[in-house]
Amino acid sequence: MNQTLQSVRGMNDLLPDEAEFWELFEDTVRSWLKAYGYRPIRMPIVEPTPLFKRAIGEVTDIVEKEMYSFTDSLNGEQLTLRPEGTAGCVRALIQHNLAAQQVRRLYYMGQMFRHERPQKGRYRQFHQVGVETFGLVGPDIDAELILMGARLWDDLGLDGIELQINSLGQPEERAQHRAALVAYFEQYSDLLDEDARRRLYTNPLRILDSKNPQLQEMCAGAPKLIDYLGVESLAHFEGVQRILCDAGLPYTVNPRLVRGLDYYNLTVFEWVTDRLGAQGTVCAGGRYDGLVEQLGGKPTPACGFAMGIERLVALIRDSGGTPAPVAPDVYLVHQGTEAARFAFRVAEGLRDQGVNVLLHCGGGSFKSQMKKADASGATFAVVIGDDEAATAEAQLKPLREGQGAQRKLKVSELAAAIAGQLIDSEIIDEQE
Repeated sequence: MNQTLQSVRGMNDLLPDEAEFWELFEDTVRSWLKAYGYRPIRMPIVEPTPLFKRAIGEVTDIVEKEMYSFTDSLNGEQLTLRPEGTAGCVRALIQHNLAAQQVRRLYYMGQMFRHERPQKGRYRQFHQVGVETFGLVGPDIDAELILMGARLWDDLGLDGIELQINSLGQPEERAQHRAALVAYFEQYSDLLDEDARRRLYTNPLRILDSKNPQLQEMCAGAPKLIDYLGVESLAHFEGVQRILCDAGLPYTVNPRLVRGLDYYNLTVFEWVTDRLGAQGTVCAGGRYDGLVEQLGGKPTPACGFAMGIERLVALIRDSGGTPAPVAPDVYLVHQGTEAARFAFRVAEGLRDQGVNVLLHCGGGSFKSQMKKADASGATFAVVIGDDEAATAEAQLKPLREGQGAQRKLKVSELAAAIAGQLIDSEIIDEQE
């Protein structure tokens, strides 16, 4: 007996109610991004493996442990399901010379893949909204990206999301801090876990980002990067903070905020919440001025952020956000041979005039069709029998309160009558 196939662990189906919820979220996000002048870009899900090794850094959890990589059986090319979007966006910027076309503000939505242990808010296939900005060097764009997040939380009706910021400075400043970190952690080499010992001489900054509770007190006493920042890096960070203060946006400077990707410099930030258990970061990003050149392009300042859709949707639901299921305006009921043929023309005609119509298919009695009409959530049933088909008429039957009485109309009058009653009911709802 054949075993029933299931989805891959950590890769989930979105059933209709959930998918509709996501579409409402995505519509809000698109409107929000349009208000700030961002344009969409769509990159492939599969990219060359070296792209991520060069961009993210080989000594990172993502590259070492989490990427879904494989060899193309046709040409032997090393390929990877994208674990994040920035590297692919930068690759597209360089490949298509978008910077020369003054395309500076881009966004994308889509699936990312990391081989992690699935848990609430963390999946092997997950979805992100990514926002990237190129060619702008000052602290103003860093601050605007942060303020964008604050506006989105308001648009989504979310609270309890707190902002943490830090500065990673420039490479030469990090090099000095790195030397101090190595010297500090060498004093505690016997206490370091396996990951920390492996990273001690390759990427000691990542030890500060360790989730091992036994290392927390040790990391708290480690040298702080901000103490190694030069005049220009400090001025940039102070510029970001000044704009946030002017906007009245509260934040915390977190000196241990280093981000898990090697390409960041200067400003980094995270929006965090305590409502999602261990997966508390809902949006994170920062500046990555060296990445475009690192991937073969001309030196180009850049910054951006990404936010996890699964986590934000979970937070919306946790906050009581449960939008009503999307329902058609009309459920079209028909009984009789000629009525069935005529119903198709009526349904298409109503759709031509902007009415959302669910046409009954599959036969059945009038009573069973009306039950389905009511269960569909439609505002009206349009009822057609053979008699109505012969005279090009239909019965318009309200299925919800406040929509008047049932009446017979010419088919040519249906759309206007439906639209008029929908508008009247919206006015009544607003007044109530």
